[in-house]
Amino acid sequence: MSSKSLKGTNFCTFASLGILALSLVHWGQLVQCQDVGDNDQIDNPAVLPFITQILYGRISNVTAVLSRQISNRSSFCVKDPEADWNQAFNFSSNVEFLSSCIQKTKGDVARRLCTAAEMKFYFNNFFEKSKSANYLKPNKNCNLTSWVSGCEPGWACSVGPNQQIDLENSQDIPARTQTCQPCCEGFVCPHGITCMIPCPSGSYCPMATLNKTTGVCEPYIYQLPPGKPNHTCGGANIWADVGSSSEVFCSAGSYCPTTVKRIPCSSGHYCRMGSTSEKRCFALTSCNPSTANQNMHAYGIMLIAALSTLLLIIYNCSDQVLTTRGRRLAKSREAAARSARETAKAQQRWKSAKDAAKKHASGLQAHLSRTFSWKKDTPDPEKLKILNQSKLDIDDGLPISPHPSTSGVSLSSPVPSEGKKKEPSELMQIMHKIEEDPDCYEGFSIGAEDTNVGNVPKGKQINTHSQIFKYAYAQLEKEKAQQQEYKDLTFSGVVKMATNHEIRKRPLIEISFKDLTLTLKAKNKHLLRCVSGKIRPGRITAVMGPSGAGKTTFLSALAGKAIGCNMTGLILINGKNISIHSYKKIIGFVPQDDIVHGNLTVEENLWFSAKCRLSADLPEPDKVLVVERVIESLGLQQVRGSLVGTVEKRGISGGQRKRVNVGLEMVMEPSLLILDEPTSGLDSASSQLLLRALRREALEGVNICMVVHQPSYALFKMFDDLVLLAKGGLTVYHGSAKKVEEYFAGLGIKVPDRVNPPDHFIDILEGMVATERSSGVSYEELPVRWMLHNGYSVPPDMTQNATRLELFSMDENLNHETNPSGAGTAEQSFAGELWQDVKGTVELHRDKIRLNFLKSKDLSNRRTPGLFQQYRYFLGRVGKQRLREARIQAVDYLILLLAGACLGSLANVSDQTFGAVGYTYTIIAVSLLCKIAALRSFSLDRLHYWRESASGMSSLAYFLAKDTIDHFNTLIKPVVYLSMFYFFTNPRSSFADNYIVLLCLVYCVTGVAYALAIFFEQGAAQLSSVLLPVVMTLIATRPQDSEFLKILAKFCYPRWALEAFVIANAERYCANFPIK
Repeated sequence: MSSKSLKGTNFCTFASLGILALSLVHWGQLVQCQDVGDNDQIDNPAVLPFITQILYGRISNVTAVLSRQISNRSSFCVKDPEADWNQAFNFSSNVEFLSSCIQKTKGDVARRLCTAAEMKFYFNNFFEKSKSANYLKPNKNCNLTSWVSGCEPGWACSVGPNQQIDLENSQDIPARTQTCQPCCEGFVCPHGITCMIPCPSGSYCPMATLNKTTGVCEPYIYQLPPGKPNHTCGGANIWADVGSSSEVFCSAGSYCPTTVKRIPCSSGHYCRMGSTSEKRCFALTSCNPSTANQNMHAYGIMLIAALSTLLLIIYNCSDQVLTTRGRRLAKSREAAARSARETAKAQQRWKSAKDAAKKHASGLQAHLSRTFSWKKDTPDPEKLKILNQSKLDIDDGLPISPHPSTSGVSLSSPVPSEGKKKEPSELMQIMHKIEEDPDCYEGFSIGAEDTNVGNVPKGKQINTHSQIFKYAYAQLEKEKAQQQEYKDLTFSGVVKMATNHEIRKRPLIEISFKDLTLTLKAKNKHLLRCVSGKIRPGRITAVMGPSGAGKTTFLSALAGKAIGCNMTGLILINGKNISIHSYKKIIGFVPQDDIVHGNLTVEENLWFSAKCRLSADLPEPDKVLVVERVIESLGLQQVRGSLVGTVEKRGISGGQRKRVNVGLEMVMEPSLLILDEPTSGLDSASSQLLLRALRREALEGVNICMVVHQPSYALFKMFDDLVLLAKGGLTVYHGSAKKVEEYFAGLGIKVPDRVNPPDHFIDILEGMVATERSSGVSYEELPVRWMLHNGYSVPPDMTQNATRLELFSMDENLNHETNPSGAGTAEQSFAGELWQDVKGTVELHRDKIRLNFLKSKDLSNRRTPGLFQQYRYFLGRVGKQRLREARIQAVDYLILLLAGACLGSLANVSDQTFGAVGYTYTIIAVSLLCKIAALRSFSLDRLHYWRESASGMSSLAYFLAKDTIDHFNTLIKPVVYLSMFYFFTNPRSSFADNYIVLLCLVYCVTGVAYALAIFFEQGAAQLSSVLLPVVMTLIATRPQDSEFLKILAKFCYPRWALEAFVIANAERYCANFPIK
């Protein structure tokens, strides 16, 4: 190529570039100043992209200003408003729709764009309660006096040719009524304003076409205005919430890379509404062409399988650990018991052998001294044979001693050698040594003169379970031997038993009462009247009487548990007028009903009571000794590892359950033990076994008072004192049980031959046996006879009858009379009786609350385990109970699983409602199922709680342990439900978002169920648990027209749960999905 041509080409190129640069500068000035004049460069393909980018920058600035203004109002559902807004209006990848609009409007597009003020005016409509998003309030350009074609949907206008406009101005709406024409594709021209707003990414805004059949501009839903034949369909007319303008968004099953292009989703991909690209389906899922969701059922099944496997591992491993641990302890305990029995037998054989050896040795020595002279001679072979045989018997009966001083025992002849001083044989040295210090011989675990029973020997470290059990069973064997010695109860035996310092004495409690009277508040009925006397420590007092005599009321009054009654008289504790509750840590109360945990074993029930109620300073070996002693004395060895059982699940027998009920109080080593009918339901042998156990408690100084119904004569002889009550709560006798027959014989009442005395006395008090002919005394006179016999004051209404010895003219139902004197017996009206019943019920509940929250100074001098330690014990107990209720837990999970599958299949989680309908069903279902399940935590254990709380156990530790264990269900149940519901509905929100909201919901409804279970009876609590979720959900979801409903809805947890679910979904939408 020649130099001239090259220079010509370069010149042309530079000229073209210069012209292009000048054109760009000129167009930039036109866009900047909005001076529409020279439009020749619009059709230039080299200039158009630069013009488009300049216009895109202006649009970005306007949307940035708008995002800052509305971010505060949309922050509840948009985490990062600025980033989200930029994503919605990010057209940098494809701005063809802007270029097309520039060409269509011949460069006038900048004059038709909405300013920040107009966009703000339009978007504020989202946050106001308008009837429809298609209509806006009147404004400067569209009102009753000014309505141009640009006010119609899908059309827009331009500002005047000489009018300056600032797109970033957010205060003033410019006048825009010139050159109205259809809206460009990719833009939305709302009904009521005359400008264009760019459609956000994810929307589909093509030019509308008229459907002549329906007269609707499709794909939109607006119609042409009447009376304007030249008016045509324009562009999009609305951009609002997805429920009002779903036609603008890219349809489900398709994706829109630009706002004017829509592509169906391919196979293996899914496209939700408003998608800008197709998403690949996960592995193990199926996605058909043009599908909006992926089939994720396989993941739900996998999650259920993994969760089931995890739960099975947890339950089985935990149960296996507990079973293995229990088996090891049982083996250790059995070995210790066997060792203790063998040691006791060996000790008995040793004692017998020692006596025989001493007898033979002394006899042989005397015989040899008389027979032989001074000269050395050989001993008699027969004598030596007998002596050696006795030594062999002794050695065979003893275990090998590890003590070095006794390891070299020789069986040589006891005769000394000639010329040496006579010394005792090694066998005799061992015998004398054991006699002087029994503990030094290590072949035995116990000796004949141990220190206090229940105290760990000093200098011995007992750490392992085997050592602890050996110590405990050794002490038990020793106690059995002592009981055998005291069995005959001779004078010397009684003296030895009374002066035996090895039996520990507990703190003594003596209760004396004077003129004790209890009157029912509601009906002014006497339940107990003028009862005086005392119950003393170290003695067993039996309370007997016919039905309605106030026996249980008497025990309740002594224990401080009488509620709903007015009490008069005095109750003194050790001679002082102080509350019995100050000694509740060392007082045991055995209720008439067997309140025992049925899903725990016998040993676990006893051990829990011992751990929580025994002194925290008591060593572990002594605690084991206490529990083992109670199990041994109550005859529960064979069932110690068996579950107690419930009504639904069979466990131990009724008599064994009764003994466990008594054992719960015996293991805490009380100083006062009150029992309400402990022998009811027991046979004679079991009753005597129980009484023997209580007799041993009395030897330690325990004050025992019990209600007994017609005991056998053998059982009656085991009581020390007797309180005999007549109907109406009046005392007939209170004194030694051995002198009751003597007292009644003094009144002329004698017990017939072959008749049990207690049965005869109760028959008399029931009026079944007449005594007037034989003694001249009727059963109605017996209470006043006792008062006169002891010099007690007689109530005024009984004085006249007492003087005539015609004490009562009333019938047998004395305790049902309102006024014994006969005054004021007028019948009340129905309203009066109803008021008295209501008043009595209120006072009864008030007394219960006062009794439960009563605080008294602790005078028991026993430091029981603290809150944290009791929390550990409660946690272990509740954990075991939950493991044994695995079947119930499995049923709960299965029901939740089915509920999630059913609701997930039926609920339609659509983009228009953000899944609100399905989540509403979820809130109701989960609330119902979790509340009903949570009621079991406290409703079924109410009686156990009252008993344990009254004994001094920590209520806070009990609640925290229950709540801690229930946290496992709180964590697992949302996963179980969502494993079906989430993978059936596949909402936009993540699994973690749904889990967190559902976790909070389950925890909330569990707390509500706790409150219902604590404050209401079981039936009322269940009904409330069903009713509350439904009513609260209805209040939370209905239109809140009144101020009262608004306030009430704030206290309904379904409102906050539903709002959290919807917001979790809304946060997954871009700014192209405005939420109304």
